[in-house]
Amino acid sequence: MSFANPKIADIRPVIRQLDDAAINRIAAGEVVERPASAVKELVENAIDAGARRITVEYADGGKTLIRVTDDGCGMTPDDLVLALSRHATSKIDGSDLLNIRTFGFRGEALPSLGAVGRLSISSRAAGQEGAEITVSGGRHGDVRPAALNGGTIVVLRDLFHATPARLKFLRTDRAEAQAIGDVVKRLAMAEPFVRFTLRDVSGDGPGREVFRADAEQGDLFEALHGRLAQVLGREFADNALPVDAQREGLHLTGFAALPTYSRGSAVAQYLFVNGRPVRDKLLIGALRGAYHDFLSRDRHPAAALFIDCDPMLVDVNVHPAKSEVRFRDPGLARGLIVSALRHALAEAGHRASTTVAGATLGAMRPEPTGARVYQMDRPSLGARGAAHQAQAPAGFAETAGMWGRVETPAEPVTEPAAPASDYPLGTARGQVHENYIIAQTATGMVIVDQHAAHERLVYERLKRQMAENGVAAQALLIPEIVELSAGDCARLLEVADDLARLGLGIEAFGGNAVAVRETPAILGTVDARAMLLDILDELADQSDSTLLQARIEAILSRIACHGSIRSGRWMRAEEMNALLREMEETPHSGQCNHGRPTYVELKLADIERLFGRT
Repeated sequence: MSFANPKIADIRPVIRQLDDAAINRIAAGEVVERPASAVKELVENAIDAGARRITVEYADGGKTLIRVTDDGCGMTPDDLVLALSRHATSKIDGSDLLNIRTFGFRGEALPSLGAVGRLSISSRAAGQEGAEITVSGGRHGDVRPAALNGGTIVVLRDLFHATPARLKFLRTDRAEAQAIGDVVKRLAMAEPFVRFTLRDVSGDGPGREVFRADAEQGDLFEALHGRLAQVLGREFADNALPVDAQREGLHLTGFAALPTYSRGSAVAQYLFVNGRPVRDKLLIGALRGAYHDFLSRDRHPAAALFIDCDPMLVDVNVHPAKSEVRFRDPGLARGLIVSALRHALAEAGHRASTTVAGATLGAMRPEPTGARVYQMDRPSLGARGAAHQAQAPAGFAETAGMWGRVETPAEPVTEPAAPASDYPLGTARGQVHENYIIAQTATGMVIVDQHAAHERLVYERLKRQMAENGVAAQALLIPEIVELSAGDCARLLEVADDLARLGLGIEAFGGNAVAVRETPAILGTVDARAMLLDILDELADQSDSTLLQARIEAILSRIACHGSIRSGRWMRAEEMNALLREMEETPHSGQCNHGRPTYVELKLADIERLFGRT
């Protein structure tokens, strides 16, 4: 039984040349997906024009109005006509499509916007008269004089009015406005020396300011830190570690948050290549790989990372929206991110995020049960008499037997030789519930989870021993032969030396087969074929494999868990202080193997505020 192919007709189809309006609408389908895409293109044009102040205004989520005002170099009247022509751009000369140092380079944004909306551009270059041009549905108007001090104002109204079917696929005004805000914030992070203002002018009235980031001063790191505090919040800036590393022409800078400042999703991951915001799965995988030993599967790191390199080393022309890039050496970029982040996390030592203490204090405060406004009530005469009687010395004597009992250990906690101020984690003062160590610092107190802390210490010690002595390999009595495709076999043999250092010995066995002769002894009995297939999947997805190392480290983590101090064990003073001193000297001791904090630090001012003493 056969069915007619609807694409096969009796009449030979005729090849036609599409008109410019149709070409622009097709191009707009790739470049302009939603109002946020239009904002991205226009703001990038403003940055390329050298603007130092950029204002973005929108109405109804950008569906009815988008206005971008900048103080850039501006355009002449002749430039305005060319700017609305397809593939006309001032960014490149067309001789080299790899040496791209600007955001835009295709010359498609303005013609595409004019094809699907009502576009108006007013601009004035230095020493020139101001001019304005309009285009609606692809039809150009005449250039007219305009009153303008300098820079450019681009107004886009009624987006997709020429292609109304696209309007049905847009989300709510609130969702589109949120997407616009996300675009502006990402570009603001990439340009800390530029002032950005985002305004919602929906409805009547002057509108409201949604976001503002003033231009930063100082060197690059100071400016970036200040801009990230404005965009991502002060908490991220306070709990982020500076990252600065170089390798073979790639320069990585930015800030990465402590593992204890993790998120429930990947919403706080911002990656940039030569200042361009990207969502590249290679870079996202590298970021995840750098934190895989510190976070559980359901937690995600927060970071803002910037890779700068010669444009010849990266291809930005692989995606219509330029949101993905392709490195000439992907392994180099991935390795740089992983090594730089791990080094920064190791330099942090035992440090944990400040949000841990905030969450602890929040948990201690009872939530209000109603809308009552609390104030100092005047007690009645009887209540005052009862209070005076309870506060009398005799009252204390009567209640001492019931409320004054204090549990003391068999061996009292002795004062260490050094004062508490000499140690970041203080000195042990006691142990409660045989699981939590209470230590006093110069500025407050520290509560340590003894099992979680010691588990991390043992784990780091085991990893250090494995790095120094290597991974013990177990030779198989009968090598396991695994049949693969030609491509998979070649890909696997390319990383055979790396796998051998982790205890997995493989070699070619003729044809498209490999022989597995050794497996890591710590893993016990291993399904060699399944492991190789998993490694191949990771190699295909990320050009690198950390699967075997992750499995070995998971075993070490379980060993550390069983070999650490158990909850419920009473500890002597010298044991508690020894644990605190080892935590201070061990990298990553601020969180356990699952990403949870190992200690909570409470400042004296926070404790006093908790009891209303301030």
